[in-house]
Amino acid sequence: MTTSDCPSLERHFRGHKDTVTALAFNPAQQQLASCSLDNSLMLWNFHKTVRAFRFLGHTDGVMDLTFSPSGHLVASASRDRSVRLWVPSAVRGTSGEFRAHTATVRSVHFSPDGHQLVTSSDDKSIKLWSVAKRRFVLTLHGHSNWVRCSRFSPDGNMVASCADDKSIKLFDPRSAKCTHSFQESKGHAVNVEWHPSGTCIGAALSNNIARIYDVRAKRVVQHYCSHEGAVNRVAFHPSGNYLLTASQDATMKVLDLLEGRPIFTLQGHEGAITSVAFSPSGEYFASSGVDNQVFVWKTNFDAEDWQSALGEEAAGLNETVAELNSPVKCRVDARSVLKELQQPNVQVTTVNQPLEKRNSDFENDGMQPDKNDGISKKESICSCLKKHAEEQSLQTETINLLKGTVELLEQRMSLLEEKLANLSAK
Repeated sequence: MTTSDCPSLERHFRGHKDTVTALAFNPAQQQLASCSLDNSLMLWNFHKTVRAFRFLGHTDGVMDLTFSPSGHLVASASRDRSVRLWVPSAVRGTSGEFRAHTATVRSVHFSPDGHQLVTSSDDKSIKLWSVAKRRFVLTLHGHSNWVRCSRFSPDGNMVASCADDKSIKLFDPRSAKCTHSFQESKGHAVNVEWHPSGTCIGAALSNNIARIYDVRAKRVVQHYCSHEGAVNRVAFHPSGNYLLTASQDATMKVLDLLEGRPIFTLQGHEGAITSVAFSPSGEYFASSGVDNQVFVWKTNFDAEDWQSALGEEAAGLNETVAELNSPVKCRVDARSVLKELQQPNVQVTTVNQPLEKRNSDFENDGMQPDKNDGISKKESICSCLKKHAEEQSLQTETINLLKGTVELLEQRMSLLEEKLANLSAK
């Protein structure tokens, strides 16, 4: 293994003011998006002369983000209980909002066709949404604790999720039924991602473990105990041959899934690493951490013919158990080269645009809104007020009915008490 085969740090981005929670590469351009507990999203360009953009709109920390398959939209999930859609190409930062859940929204993900979003929340639910209509579609029930993550499969026929109830579940998004549940005995999964073939899922666990589950055989096929801290995130290389893990122990591991062992240990961040993501080509990957920084790395280790390997199913993954002391081929500590990469501060344009409610901004993925979505704001407000009044009226009637029922029960109790008193007197 030569030095040229080892991953190398290429870019170093600073701009966030708090922990960077998630990363996503634009599938259509040389751009990287990041989100943070500082309530913002940032869009970074690989060209050094192109400025970065900061998008403001959320009122609390942003937990996750994802690009649509076309790259025309970005969806973000926040502690403010909302999901926002952004048009990154619009300088004005157009956004639309879903009031999605009753608690923190932990994750958001586009379906492969870009028509739907799946979100998960601390309210223990997973929800599907129509992107063009910005409307709720259905809820996937089954978890009994905070749902950390939910992801569409590559063909869109399944949704994988994980929660603090120590389960990883598979759902059919059409029937809303849970088709299988993997149960963990110790730690809980905090992140799940699909293998490019759609036959396996990778999971990051709180007990320092990364696992790969075969969704056809319904069992664990690979188990890696390679970190000294909780695993926060996993990412599959587009070839499906490698898994990248990010941990609380301030390291990343590159796992060779064909050999069934870790091959690289990577360092660079000061503190826990919160997220990792591969570029669509696999040529680069990005990492982020509690140090508010974003790094872009050159992969170097991926095989030249990975595209042909993509057609091979994950049946080739052998059963593996790799322990903490498993040797690696190379250790890369990028902290020594950070000073060399220090560049003049990237110019940042802050976009703080009031929320816009126009569906036309969200039709770039070939999704046409319903004709009924063209109603005027006035009609929409009147409709909402009417509906609210009807709901209030119904609530009032229900309360009055309950009061009447309680009064009848009290009367019956009084009669029973009198009868008991008479019997006692006799």
